[in-house]
Amino acid sequence: MTRLTQLRDDHPETFPDPAQAVRDPNGLLAFGGDLSPQRLIAAYSQGIFPWYSQGDPLLWWSPDPRCIFATDGVHISRRLARALRHSEWTLSMDHAFTRVMRECAAPRAGEPGTWITEDMLAAYTRLHELGHAHSLEVWNGDALVGGIYGVAIGRAFSAESMFSRATDASKAALIALCRILHGWGFPLLDAQVPNPHLQRMGAISLPRADYLQRLRKLVAQPGPASWQLPFTRVSGLA
Repeated sequence: MTRLTQLRDDHPETFPDPAQAVRDPNGLLAFGGDLSPQRLIAAYSQGIFPWYSQGDPLLWWSPDPRCIFATDGVHISRRLARALRHSEWTLSMDHAFTRVMRECAAPRAGEPGTWITEDMLAAYTRLHELGHAHSLEVWNGDALVGGIYGVAIGRAFSAESMFSRATDASKAALIALCRILHGWGFPLLDAQVPNPHLQRMGAISLPRADYLQRLRKLVAQPGPASWQLPFTRVSGLA
């Protein structure tokens, strides 16, 4: 039986090799530690992320295979393209980071709870303040109807969660984020764990070793100087 590594409080940048992660549940690597900026930045730089429920130990994961999008490879159906062309929505980046996180944490039909705890909200808001966590928002007038957020290190972006309060709003957020990232020289977006919805939109699975090899090169490259963008019409995506 594999024993999980307990992270040390005095070494926030030290993680076990992702190859040591267990197969069942897929990718579980370590437990303990904290959600300090130093530990989170070190984790994402090594292809590791936290995922746990309220009341459970802090768990760290690196699944194999890894779900990713090529930023120029998101699938847009003909129906979705028509909807986007006629949309009155607008897009922004980093205008409502904490609101996006809270919307992602809100209860969803058929799901028992959320893994986005108050501790996670505080930790990623701090990462946002430090320039390492970012959000893309979809607006219908003054109403926030969709969004996505994640962590950026160099030219690597790991998406954490997205939400929708209107049909196709989360899809618009994902498409817009990938378009912007591609223009900035980010070749892929990490979606962490596959699901049918992501796969229908063009997500693919990479062996963990291949993903980590790409990640090491991307985190060493400079990222954009600013993530703030002018408000843009969604109709320009189609």
